[in-house]
Amino acid sequence: MAAQVWQRWLGFLFFWIFLSWWRQAPGLIGPNGILPTGDYLQAVAAHFGFAGRLWYTPSLLWLWHGAHALGLLAALGMLAAAAMMLRWHTRAALAICLVACLSFLACAQVFADYQSDGMIMTAGLFSLFVDDAAPAAWAWFSLRWLWFTIYLGSGIAKLLSGDPAWHRLTALNQYYQNLPLPNWLGWYAQQGLPQQAQAAFALLILIVELGVVWLAILPRRFRIVCFWIVTPFQIAIILTANYGFLNYLVLGLGLSLIDDRHLRWLLRRGPQQGNSSGIQSRKSKLRLVAACVVLALISLTGYNLVQRVWPSLPAADAVNTALQPFRVADSFGLFAVMTPDRYEIEFQGSQDGEHWTAYPFRYKPQDPARRPVGDWFLFAPYQPRFDWNLWFASLSNYHQNPWVVQTELRLLGNDPAVLGLFAANPFADQPPRAVRAVLWQYWFATPEQKRAQHIWWSRKFLGLYAPEFARTPAGAAVVRLP
Repeated sequence: MAAQVWQRWLGFLFFWIFLSWWRQAPGLIGPNGILPTGDYLQAVAAHFGFAGRLWYTPSLLWLWHGAHALGLLAALGMLAAAAMMLRWHTRAALAICLVACLSFLACAQVFADYQSDGMIMTAGLFSLFVDDAAPAAWAWFSLRWLWFTIYLGSGIAKLLSGDPAWHRLTALNQYYQNLPLPNWLGWYAQQGLPQQAQAAFALLILIVELGVVWLAILPRRFRIVCFWIVTPFQIAIILTANYGFLNYLVLGLGLSLIDDRHLRWLLRRGPQQGNSSGIQSRKSKLRLVAACVVLALISLTGYNLVQRVWPSLPAADAVNTALQPFRVADSFGLFAVMTPDRYEIEFQGSQDGEHWTAYPFRYKPQDPARRPVGDWFLFAPYQPRFDWNLWFASLSNYHQNPWVVQTELRLLGNDPAVLGLFAANPFADQPPRAVRAVLWQYWFATPEQKRAQHIWWSRKFLGLYAPEFARTPAGAAVVRLP
């Protein structure tokens, strides 16, 4: 029963992942997107032979990478995810989801460079071996192990980072405003909770990630206690922040801590009825191979965790590098260093080079009077990768993020695919003559400012983030000097 709930939950997450690719892929990696897949595949093909290409970039988009191909791949993924939720040919549907998801991740370049992508691929791979009728102990344990390594790896990363915010328990003081996609409940959490409460929550995070999670590898009663301690903790994160599908995935993986008996008690259902005579598999050899694969991945991730604590151990670089394209051996470690300030990159266009109009974002903070939305439905696991990546880009310079410049150039040409990443096109009648990317610093407005000025944010203009581009009469793009 718990396995069935998990598989439906996993299908729900895959559906949102493919929905986000369906909406964003044309502007990100489509033929006219910011980082076209065709250009990337051509560069890969220039350096690898046939087998090397498929291993380094395992993607169905080798067959066809046009705009329609992206849409069809996303639609296929959504259909397979819906089949998982309906429990219709679940294992085959999950395999399709994994292949389609990996096809996007392999070609999306900087727009798929997230730990959460490795988590969903690893969770999906382990779930392939879970029989929803009667999961083998080793298969169900693999999901518990993934849950355990995500939490423990994050705790170890905090411990080893040397970030004084964790040592002084001030990590949450500005956390709610500085995360990638804040929501309005985060504003209340930051402005309403006293410093002592923030420090207590920071300490609780360390205790959970470094201590409580060890209950997950103990007998049943301890695992259930662990589930009831950590699950509310994860729900609180979802309510006050949007990390796409990441926290929803970790929340669902928590089901591996409990069993059907406890879940039936929780749902007030009686013992499961039915004939279990068909549970035993006749494919024992395949099960043995599957168990060996899972055991090898568990051993690898366990070794990587130990190696992070004792760096004197030789790193499994060769194995990690070989498996990296498939995202099933990533080393997880979330929130090792807290972001001290919030910066926002804003794209602006102009017809005269003097008066500038901003391109409105869908999800990011921009207008100080706009309530932090975080996502479509506030708590939805939708991940707007363009908005998300701009947050990371704002913490470094444009030389490290050349895709920001590519976005400027696409906007200069009024490219509809890239414009689809924004909430609106302020230059729908005529393309702008100049485009620039500027940088702002943002803070949550104080309660007094919110009441008096009806704003959620205060901000300060910092200047240009990237070179300003202008369009010549002949249509060429040139750098516009100040």
